[in-house]
Amino acid sequence: MSENGPVTGKGGCISCGHCISVCPTLALDSDMTPRKEQIDITKEQKLTPEQAELFLRSRRSIRNYQNKPVPAELIRKVLNVARMAPTATNTQGISYIVIRDKQKLRRIADLVLEWMHLAAKTVPIMRLYARAAQAEVDKGKEYILRDAPALVVAIGSKKDIHRTHDSGHSCLSYAELYAPTLGLGTCWAGFFEHAGEAEYEPLLELLGVPEDKIIAGGILMGYPKVRYRNIVERQPLDVTFDTEE
Repeated sequence: MSENGPVTGKGGCISCGHCISVCPTLALDSDMTPRKEQIDITKEQKLTPEQAELFLRSRRSIRNYQNKPVPAELIRKVLNVARMAPTATNTQGISYIVIRDKQKLRRIADLVLEWMHLAAKTVPIMRLYARAAQAEVDKGKEYILRDAPALVVAIGSKKDIHRTHDSGHSCLSYAELYAPTLGLGTCWAGFFEHAGEAEYEPLLELLGVPEDKIIAGGILMGYPKVRYRNIVERQPLDVTFDTEE
């Protein structure tokens, strides 16, 4: 308590802004999460359960893209929503590298395949993946990045690798859910992520990842070449409750 009233206990504050958001009299404010920057929530903004379910179930991995560049402003709009995703103890701290240059994308794909062949020497399952990827590349197909016009790479602190990976994936999940509202499609760049997690030096150098950062995730992004007409069913729900109603 100060002479002007209550003050934030900064020692335990993680800048979540919850205290301001829930205050029924709008009496609280903070220089870390100013009220003027918060958006009021109205009943009209809330999705119905049916709308929310349909939205989430309509999410698809897009592996075929139009040969059409994605404007930087559109990607920036997606990532501006992605930064709102939950992160470990609200550390946030996830930044992005966006690759749109075709030659650089091709070079990244080559480096990832190069890493896969190296990893195949010690990781049995990677031998299968490396052979399959090489076979597609030999046919003239871009198997690693799927000829996507953009690669979005999330990077974060090297101090806590597991937290950084979790936070990066959380942010990219927001990105891939929001992207379709702008006519874009996405897909997780799995092999790229594996090479990044292994800190393959040639790849990190090409991307310009700072020494104190690690790759926390990556997604492909572009305009889908095909349109899906149905929502595909998944495996049945498997859940166990500790008590019966």
